[in-house]
Amino acid sequence: MNMKRTLFGFVTALLLCNAPAAHAALKVMACEPEWGALVQELAGDKAQVYVATSGLQDPHHIQARPSLVAAARNTELLVCTGAELEIGWLPVLIRQSGNNAIQSGKPGYFEAAAYVHKLEVPERLDRADGDVHAAGNPHIQTDPRNITLVAQALTQRLAELDPANAAAYKARGDDFLQRWQAAIVRWQQQAAPLRGTTIVLQHKAFPYLQQWLGLVEVAVLEPKPGVEPTSSHLSEVLAGLKTKPAKLIVRAAYNDGRGSDWLAERTKLPVVVLPFTVGGDEQAKDLFSLFDDTIARLLKAIVP
Repeated sequence: MNMKRTLFGFVTALLLCNAPAAHAALKVMACEPEWGALVQELAGDKAQVYVATSGLQDPHHIQARPSLVAAARNTELLVCTGAELEIGWLPVLIRQSGNNAIQSGKPGYFEAAAYVHKLEVPERLDRADGDVHAAGNPHIQTDPRNITLVAQALTQRLAELDPANAAAYKARGDDFLQRWQAAIVRWQQQAAPLRGTTIVLQHKAFPYLQQWLGLVEVAVLEPKPGVEPTSSHLSEVLAGLKTKPAKLIVRAAYNDGRGSDWLAERTKLPVVVLPFTVGGDEQAKDLFSLFDDTIARLLKAIVP
């Protein structure tokens, strides 16, 4: 009897050793919420996603906290915007992580902005001009057509890093793009009344949204990118609106609202606070609801 038990235990152990190991989820770190949401769409349970920032944080100014370093140290794929959006903190984070897999140029390092056409590329570089990005405006996620291009590239990168699940990534990628293209058509139809609407911006965070929807910028509250408006500059904007009137004041949810509120009080213009990214408000729970909410907020401000 003991011999049979011993033999049974040996055979069971042998079978377990030769059985295929459960495939661990790919560890992904997203610098911004929009890319974390996109990875979830494309990978599902094939990826374990850690998002470094929230929808109410300014992605330009993040601290490379120990918790972020620890997450970066263990990740297999780092998905960030690039175009110098994270220049103030990401290089430090990558260096302190000691993770060779996510160094720039490695397959584990993915910059979304590399796959889209950038707007507002400066003709000259001078730090006196404020937070000017040499590669152009990095806020690419505000145009859903850019999300399409990034999704295609990111699906390929996921399959490259995790070939065992390549078919699953392709299937999810195809499904996402089909739903996304249908949503873009719907959003463009809904947003048709917005075309030509004149706006004042808090920060130059929406050139891609403006180009997509046909919004017309007439003034910016920041005298230079990333520089908070002074009272004298706000007075200049107020005076300028007499010759170039606007219908809306637009700011991102993470922006300080004092400047836009000051101008709204004196012009009686509505302030539209846009979520800017997933988690920017309670309605923007994923990529689809991010644009649903963005367009709904803009339309509500112009419809009597």
